[in-house]
Amino acid sequence: MLLPAGYELRAPTPDDFDAVAAVMVADELDDAGQVTLGADFIGGEWSRLAANIATDAWVAVDRDGTVVAYAQVLLEDTTVARSWGVVHPEHRGRGVGSALIDRVDARATELLRGAPSGRFRHAINANDRAAAVLLEARGLRPVHHFWHMQTDLAGPPDPGPEPEGIDIAGIDPAHDLPIVHSILDEAFIDDRSHHPKPFARWVEDETSSPHYDPTLWLLARDSGESAGVLTASVGEDRGWVEYLAVLAPFRSRGIASALLRRSFAAFADRGVQRALVSVDAQNPTGATGVYERVGMRVVKRWDLWERSSAGS
Repeated sequence: MLLPAGYELRAPTPDDFDAVAAVMVADELDDAGQVTLGADFIGGEWSRLAANIATDAWVAVDRDGTVVAYAQVLLEDTTVARSWGVVHPEHRGRGVGSALIDRVDARATELLRGAPSGRFRHAINANDRAAAVLLEARGLRPVHHFWHMQTDLAGPPDPGPEPEGIDIAGIDPAHDLPIVHSILDEAFIDDRSHHPKPFARWVEDETSSPHYDPTLWLLARDSGESAGVLTASVGEDRGWVEYLAVLAPFRSRGIASALLRRSFAAFADRGVQRALVSVDAQNPTGATGVYERVGMRVVKRWDLWERSSAGS
């Protein structure tokens, strides 16, 4: 679809960061009444795009040069192109989003060329019916449903006792990163939304992130044997539990809840006001119940759409 009159698409520059973050915040406030991602999320995404931001991301600007929309696509591996976009609420319904989706779709097709099992993915707010119609028209379908869950940290939370026989402590990045990677891959083996990465690629992605802070990561052990892990980060007024994983033989012993309570206490020590996690609503291990038991509630819903072969 052609971009409507009065708008222009171009590659973003570093000077656009605050404007793109403002569009994200406006969208979040309109959708859920609060910000869960904001500027920190944009910073992380731009870090992953790195030099590819000139070819794999776009801003839409109006006649005044104001950024009113943003979209990007990122090749996660040789077979998956992941994308998302956002249009300021005051500029919706004019064709800006459709033009951005077309640009993203075309670039995803280029990135996945030669990959016979390529998958083009796009994330949208769960309540955004207009975006869903655009994706349906391009052959995508919803494949995963997620929500952001949150708990407020009004005061220093009590981490409580550790489960019997379990020791929870921080990690030593020099020695423990292979253990963390192994636990995540094994614990999420049946989770369709998890896509394992080779260790070297995983380490590069984690350590190059502007949010990487291994002092917030936790490892649970049973008599010296690794049992579970939690990775986390802090930004602005919120702490994020990035991954929480407990190996199958050690489940139903309260390890996940203990890791979360310890993480909340660490967030509070840094003056963070709330803790969040992104949860696959169809997680086969019953993750939602774990988060609810430590006082977390759903504050935002979003969906992941997919077309099994870009351009088909």
